[in-house]
Amino acid sequence: MNQAVPTSDETQIIDEDGYRLNVGIVLINDSNKVFWGRSVSRRFWQFPQGGVSPGETSEQAMFRELREEVGLKAEHVDLMGCTERWLHYDLPERYIRRHQTPLCIGQKQRWYGLRLTAGDEALCFDTTDKPEFDSYRWIDYWQPAAEVVSFKRGVYRKALNELARHCFPHGMPRKPDGMRRSQFGPARRR
Repeated sequence: MNQAVPTSDETQIIDEDGYRLNVGIVLINDSNKVFWGRSVSRRFWQFPQGGVSPGETSEQAMFRELREEVGLKAEHVDLMGCTERWLHYDLPERYIRRHQTPLCIGQKQRWYGLRLTAGDEALCFDTTDKPEFDSYRWIDYWQPAAEVVSFKRGVYRKALNELARHCFPHGMPRKPDGMRRSQFGPARRR
């Protein structure tokens, strides 16, 4: 068991439009499968992600979140690329905390594609006093866009499409049969 490290500053950076600055991580193993973690608190599955703290760059936040959520250090991964711009999603009305100031209406995310260079034994979910995940599995690259909670699907599609050219320079993984082209087509600009 690893010794717990303190979690990041709870201060959230929310931009003038009401979006919380956040990073997302697509972690790919040597079999070209992606890490898919089950959330401790809500029992849903997602990629590692988390807020950018004051004074951090998005890349610094990504490496901090990687350590906090899945126990990996920079030496356990190769950074393949990141999205060129921030991607947004809106929170459903029921998740907006109207009593908080500033008001957060969604997430503004920079996504990173990482290649795992260590083995699964390097993964650790108890590096903080509040673990994010309690379980994980390795799944096909495009599968998260269909499985993630519905309000995040558009951002997942955009991130996976953009990161695929960095993570798979010799050809993208085949998109699933039976999936509508529009599910994985070009991302809308925001």
